Amino acid sequence: MEKYDLCVIGAGPSGYAAAMRALDYNKKVLLVEGKKLGGAGLWNGALSSKTWWELSRQISTVRHHLNLQGKDMPRIRFKEVFNEVLNATNMRQAQLLSQIQYAGNTDFDENITFKEGKAFIDTPHTVKITSEDNSEEIIETEHIIIATGSRPRQLPDIKIDEEYILSSDGIEHLRDFPKSMVILGAGVIGCEYATVFSNFGYTKVHLIDKGDRILPFEDPDVVNRIENNFEKNNVLIHRKSRLIRMEVVDDRVEYELEYHNGRKQLFTVEKALVSVGRVPNIENLWSENVPIEHDNRGIINDDTRTSVPNIHAVGDITSDMALVNIGELEGRHAVDQIYGSSNKELNYKNVSTIMFLNPEVAGVGHNEQQVKEKGVDYRVVTLDYECIPRAIARQLTDGFMKIIVTDDQDMKILGMRVVGFSASASIEAIALLIHMNQGIEQMAELVHPHPSITEGIQECARILCGKSILKPHLLKEHVTCKAWRSGEYVDLLKLNLIEE
Repeated sequence: MEKYDLCVIGAGPSGYAAAMRALDYNKKVLLVEGKKLGGAGLWNGALSSKTWWELSRQISTVRHHLNLQGKDMPRIRFKEVFNEVLNATNMRQAQLLSQIQYAGNTDFDENITFKEGKAFIDTPHTVKITSEDNSEEIIETEHIIIATGSRPRQLPDIKIDEEYILSSDGIEHLRDFPKSMVILGAGVIGCEYATVFSNFGYTKVHLIDKGDRILPFEDPDVVNRIENNFEKNNVLIHRKSRLIRMEVVDDRVEYELEYHNGRKQLFTVEKALVSVGRVPNIENLWSENVPIEHDNRGIINDDTRTSVPNIHAVGDITSDMALVNIGELEGRHAVDQIYGSSNKELNYKNVSTIMFLNPEVAGVGHNEQQVKEKGVDYRVVTLDYECIPRAIARQLTDGFMKIIVTDDQDMKILGMRVVGFSASASIEAIALLIHMNQGIEQMAELVHPHPSITEGIQECARILCGKSILKPHLLKEHVTCKAWRSGEYVDLLKLNLIEE
């Protein structure tokens, strides 16, 4: 029986990161994957969907410029777009695989083994691996990290056949751009695919939303910008609607909605995408000899530790945030908990997120909704992209920045949202200040390159410090600065607190 220091089950972002971190401790590592190396971080998930988004955005831009010249857009072939996505995922997978293969070279000190197969934890220290040809192998390990990820949630009354009614895993089964598609679920994944297919310009997209606005966890000003752009891109948003039924009829998808006023309406489209969240891959992972506590949200853990002392759980298999960067953070942290001397607990306060919409949305820390729910008074500044020279130069002025700070002299940063071009590249300095529990003044004094999108962050900081170039009371249409105090907004003309 082969013996290992650590067995990592699942080679997605969190499992792969854990395995690589264990090599830093000179441990003998086994990495097991039942499907594809890279998991949802590559396939039918983060990298693939974002490649779809990048390509759709480029095509939408070209179409816009051709229309300005009175020219028609040449037909884009779905197969060529799909191949570009496949090339991107294959490139990244090859990179990950080559690192494992190099680590097995005798010229290196690392000791890692990669096995393809279904892993089953028989006891806290033994794992059975069943390969594709049904051959079995049992290994012994001192520690185990479970990182088996998640899969798209299915609904009991909708049959997902991955031909007409798809999950996000079924996008790869398409053979052409559908003329029409309904997306059930107006969360991040549903809205990202609505953006992708509407950007390509060949698909009439319907989006079913049971509430009065999409992305209900985000602030209204962010959502309004995205909804307006959806409607400009001919996306039909079914607000305040409940799906009564969805089924395939005569090779088309038929769905019926009931609206909040009781009105019912029937629609038919070529394809449907069900995007109602994800569920953890928790089934058939361990025997009765392994008492791992879990619920319907996944494995119950405490700072990655499970109820079994030598077993940790990371990534989507737990009830924490299902993000690639969080999975990698947790995977590395679990290994540090096992082999390191650090007593630091995981900190999610400065987690950065991106939503690949039109335009992209990036955030870190709390939004206004969350701060209000905590009952905390705060100050908030917003600056339109029309005030940022780099955005003007790129003719991409659709967007804004928003920074939220405490309503006191320290002005500790609570959160930030950026909607617009290069949003994801604009938040890391703020994330660092949140991590360091610092106020906004340091950002006001930092010299930014010109022209750059991050100059907008600097100007927001200057506004909060009362020493801005762009004055809120002189550019009210593009710059705002206000405080939320005792349940209402107070306009702040200057942040030496001269109030209107």
